[in-house]
Amino acid sequence: MEQSKRSTFKLLFYLKKNEPKKNGAVAIMGRITIDGKPATFSTKLEIQPDNWDLKHGRVSGKSNVAINTNNKLDKVRVRIVKIYEEMMKDEGFATSQKVKLSFLGVGVMDDAVLKLFRKENQDFARMVAKGERSASTYAKYKKVYEHLAEFIKLRYHRDDMAFRELNGDFIREFDFFLRIDKECTHNTVWVYTMPVIALAKLGVKNRLIRDNPFEDYEINMEETDRTYLLKEAVEKLMLLKPSKQRYELVKDLFIFSCFTGLSYIDIKKLKWSNIQSFFDGHQWIISRRKKSDVASNVRLMEIPKRIIEKYRGVTRNDFIFPVPSNSTCNKHIEKLIKEAEIVTEQKVTFHTARHTFATMFLTEGVPLESLSKMMGHKNISTTQIYAKITSQKISKDMDLVAPKFAAMENAFEAMQNEKDVPEEIVMKGEELELAI
Repeated sequence: MEQSKRSTFKLLFYLKKNEPKKNGAVAIMGRITIDGKPATFSTKLEIQPDNWDLKHGRVSGKSNVAINTNNKLDKVRVRIVKIYEEMMKDEGFATSQKVKLSFLGVGVMDDAVLKLFRKENQDFARMVAKGERSASTYAKYKKVYEHLAEFIKLRYHRDDMAFRELNGDFIREFDFFLRIDKECTHNTVWVYTMPVIALAKLGVKNRLIRDNPFEDYEINMEETDRTYLLKEAVEKLMLLKPSKQRYELVKDLFIFSCFTGLSYIDIKKLKWSNIQSFFDGHQWIISRRKKSDVASNVRLMEIPKRIIEKYRGVTRNDFIFPVPSNSTCNKHIEKLIKEAEIVTEQKVTFHTARHTFATMFLTEGVPLESLSKMMGHKNISTTQIYAKITSQKISKDMDLVAPKFAAMENAFEAMQNEKDVPEEIVMKGEELELAI
């Protein structure tokens, strides 16, 4: 394409003196100016400021450092001039931003950060559709992408950037952006920075960059107080007759989790094929955790067995329960906690039931090793020794603890004899839509 008119082009190298390194060295920056509009970039080079020739935009002297640095600056200049001239020849116009992005590789090579992130999310979405990955994890990755795109736009005034531009300052500034601009807690910052760090590692794996630019960035998950209900509160909730019929299902699911340790997503995916009679003559839930893909084998006690039987035939497929959305469950649990007059320091959510399972059974004497096996944990974070135990050991532990829940089971059985499954649940089955 013939260019319509020759634009004004200028390339200048200068020092970023306001951000010296610990050794006193400063970064050499580049500024491309076309038709009066500048675009700056880092050359990834640095020198001591006293060695800079301001007039010529080069390193002064004839030392090896000066010669090598000037040679690299010359190569940068040749590349940028070539990009500019080819852009003018092929497209008829050029902007400083386009030349800069072309030099950095954005839009020219497949090494743009957000571009690769989008592709990874698209691939993940396909796995979610096949049931191979969690929808909640996909939602988290989408949120991280949104925050990262907003950060790049706000901090760097562009829509994307090249992997070669990433450095330690990038991840630290993103951390600051999440804490201040997005008001994220420390642990949420940890959750949101991990995918970005993984993206940088993917860049190394795909040979888009040589080294991980975030290698020196450190952040750890902080221990938080996990909300759980005491055994007495669980019994109080279990015996509660909800004010509204639609709360009944959520109450049963919550109690079921309190006695199995299954998370919301694992209960939602629970099928009749997961319920098996085992070596000890008892029924067990044999499954793998959706989150970690770790085996989770739980022997069913009387209360969760009765809850399962209560919903037999309600769904039209192999799934045991007609589980509402997680948000609906949490809203109904909040109502149920108030109706049961249970006082807690922190908000109770569906996941509280899983923590309750752990604390109840630990309190009643179930060893940590058995609990870890039942909950499908990858390791035991509270102990340095990982004890690999057999299902026989779990069954023995459950034999010891089962009688301690006899009173609760009798009370639950008596209550169940008074009423059946709510009529609207039987009518709607798996297509149940609970009003909020």
